[in-house]
Order: sequence, then C-alpha cells, then structure tokens
Amino acid sequence: MRYLLILICVALAKAADNETEVELEPIITNGYPAYEGKAPYIVGLLIGTDGNNGKAVGGGVIIAHTWVLTAAHCLTTDYVDIHYGSNRAYNGQYYHRVRKNNFIRHHLWPNTNGNDIGLIKTPHVDFHRMVNKVNLPTFNQRNERFVNWWAVACGWGGMANGKLADWLQCVDIQIMSNDECSRSYGSLPEGILCTKSPNGKSICGGDSGGPLVTHDNPILVGISSFVSGAGCTSGAPAGFTRVTAHLNWIRDNSGVAYY
Repeated sequence: MRYLLILICVALAKAADNETEVELEPIITNGYPAYEGKAPYIVGLLIGTDGNNGKAVGGGVIIAHTWVLTAAHCLTTDYVDIHYGSNRAYNGQYYHRVRKNNFIRHHLWPNTNGNDIGLIKTPHVDFHRMVNKVNLPTFNQRNERFVNWWAVACGWGGMANGKLADWLQCVDIQIMSNDECSRSYGSLPEGILCTKSPNGKSICGGDSGGPLVTHDNPILVGISSFVSGAGCTSGAPAGFTRVTAHLNWIRDNSGVAYY
C-alpha cells in the first residue's frame, strides 16, 4: 500500500511505509471556513522538539476533560502545545504544553497499518460553547462501517505557498467502503476508513490527527491519517484511522467509552 502521511512534521515522525513521500500541499482542499463554534472539539497542535525552535503542526480532538485523541505519528516528539477554543490557528483562548511522558501511541504503530492513533493526557479543561468533547461511537456500533454516511473533517493544514491556514477549514465528505478504497491503495485493514474526494475535496498536509465526525448524531468515526502520494486534489480517497476499530484500546488507556 502506498500513501502519504499528511502532517507537515513528518520529518519528526517515523514513516509507516518505506515508500512514503513527503510534500507540502494546500489546506483542507476545496472546503470552507468554519464559523466560530462549529467544531468545539478540535484542538490545534504545535509540535516541538527540545533544542529546536521550529515547530510542526497537526490537530487533535477532545474526547474527555483530560484526554485528546490524535494520530500516533503526531506524537514522536518531545512536547505539544494544545490550543483550545478558537478557529484562529494556534492562537486559542488558552493552551497547555504537554510533554511526551503524557503521550500514548498505539503499540502496533507504525509496524502495522491501521493503527495510526494516539492519546494525550492533558490538564483538566472545562466545557462550554467553544470548548467541548465529541462523543465516541458506542460499543454497539463497533461493527458499523458507516459506508455512505456524510461526515465533516476540519483542520489548519499548510498551503502550497508554505504558509499555514490562519482560520479553521472544514470539508463535507462521504465515507466509502474499504473494498472501493482498496482499488486505489490495495488491500486495507479494518483499522483504516476512507472517504471519497470528489472535485478534490479532501484533507491535506497539516491536518493529521484531526477529527472526522458524522453529520447526523455527531460521533467521532475517524482520525486524519493519510492521502495519496498523487496529491490532495488528485481525487484519490483520503485515509483515516477507524475509531470503531480502537474502542477497546481507547477505553483501556483512557477510561473513555460509551455503551
């Protein structure tokens, strides 16, 4: 399977595939600016390494007062600055710096595809209109594949000119079956979820770790993970880590679960 990890900080992370290519692409492509409060569950991550003034970018999603879910490949670093409660990029109402001893990466990542998921244990955050959690699927939904469901993905990815989006962008996309997605990427494990990208509507560089949330009865079904090496606007499916495949892992490591 060939794919492109979609985080600008890929240089800080171990690629899951030796053939992975890295390139900087536009923000969530052909999406729209989010209104304030549209996605109170999303957080911006500034990802840093001790002794290096530069930072990479990614996203995460609040699942409880003290837990943020993100992509495992965002957590191969020394610390993250988590920005909460604003659509303005990395300029939240407040932020917490969390160090790597509070990171939990899936134990099968990066050696096994479909496990690009990680947790950040955070200081307590209070919930209100601008900062709130999103619900996980219930254990009764663990076999639901959400094929043809509509969902929204959001993020602050980088632009082709090298600058970052200064305002949260979102895109409405439809979930597809893994059988259909495998026509682009080869055989896929159940831990991967794909979305269609008609007219180049997709996630892109810098959106890694951000949420894919269903339109109806909003629940978190995916964590942004990869796009095709052909580029974000190629029309190839976008790839997410499937949350229903990791409900046990999330519960066992954070205590967060829905029955």
